[in-house]
Amino acid sequence: MSGRFIPYGRQYLDEADIQAVTQVLRGDWLTQGPSVGWFEKSFAAHVGARHGVACANGTAALHLALLALGIGPGDAVIVPSITFLATANVVRHVGADVVFADVDPHTGLMRRQDAEAALKRAATRGWRVRAIMPVHLAGQPADMAGLADLAAAKGLVLVEDACHAAGTQLAGADGSTLMAVGACDRSAMACFSFHPVKTMATGEGGMVTTNDDELAAALRRHVSHGMSRDEADFTRTDAAYGADGKPNPWYYEMASPGFNYRLTDIQAALGLSQLAKLDRFVAARRTLVETYDRAFAPLAPWLRPAARVADAAPGWHLYPVLVDYAALGLDRSAFMGLLRQQGIGTQVHYIPVHSQPYYQQLYGPLDLPGAESWYRHCLSLPLFAGMAMTDLERVVAAVTDVVTSRVPASR
Repeated sequence: MSGRFIPYGRQYLDEADIQAVTQVLRGDWLTQGPSVGWFEKSFAAHVGARHGVACANGTAALHLALLALGIGPGDAVIVPSITFLATANVVRHVGADVVFADVDPHTGLMRRQDAEAALKRAATRGWRVRAIMPVHLAGQPADMAGLADLAAAKGLVLVEDACHAAGTQLAGADGSTLMAVGACDRSAMACFSFHPVKTMATGEGGMVTTNDDELAAALRRHVSHGMSRDEADFTRTDAAYGADGKPNPWYYEMASPGFNYRLTDIQAALGLSQLAKLDRFVAARRTLVETYDRAFAPLAPWLRPAARVADAAPGWHLYPVLVDYAALGLDRSAFMGLLRQQGIGTQVHYIPVHSQPYYQQLYGPLDLPGAESWYRHCLSLPLFAGMAMTDLERVVAAVTDVVTSRVPASR
């Protein structure tokens, strides 16, 4: 191996990020202080949403969204099978059933027809579907126009799993103007993750955006134990107010149990600093993706970038390619191993969730050919904001070497 190891993804931190965190560490508030509120307002403004509610991670964001909607036992939620485990698991955490949907084998994204097929399967089981959770895989947006039309026709709620999509834009409801994912012009809520390999990082951390005041209030209650200090929520008025008629300063109520899903001020400070660079991060990733696309064009049909979605400007989190391993006479593990020998890290996003033992035992086998095809061929190559063009050239050279060395044998 020559040169340093290039991982499939990593955070980009600069001196401004370090100073932002250091300032909080030297201050009075490590958690439950003002930085979290500033981060929430700044992120919501950046994507064009009315509210932002920060939380511990992307999984917490998805869980909070379902809790705010009151989804629970007796309900079901449609989730694409190509996603991280969390998208499906949070549905089980609220006691609802998961209706797995197939995906486009060329993009890994759920389409309207996939959700329609899932609805029909749910009906055969007698399940009451309440919501659809499209996943914006790798930063490319799902078919929000088609899914929004379907949701409206069936009386369902759309909750975007945007954990890959900070910085992504797509055509808005007017069909022309590009809007940020998170603006929620077609959905009730959008859920983000700020894990270090994502487009912007807070270490761990998440955010839910919404334009609905009531949902925002419910999210805030659930993120902190179910507590409320809002007078509008008080029921025990005898205990809530002092002799002067003002709310007692210590008073709070809990109408239902919540969670400790709070973000710390340390993380929020890092998030604010990273948010200021998000547009630059997205631009850098787009340049890398465009360069990759041109470099890999000669490798078709043995290796192709994932198909592109129309009317969108992705904030690329991953760079997935589809490899015809069978034609190359090489299995994926060996392919990845040969790249690793040259210092190139790769990853697989994702194993279809419906094939996991827990869900197989719960729901039985399920035939989702698009998801299986995506999984059979997908591979994520290195992509991160701090990636130099020399790094990219090393990746291209290594991948090209592995593919071309096998092509003669595959003809």
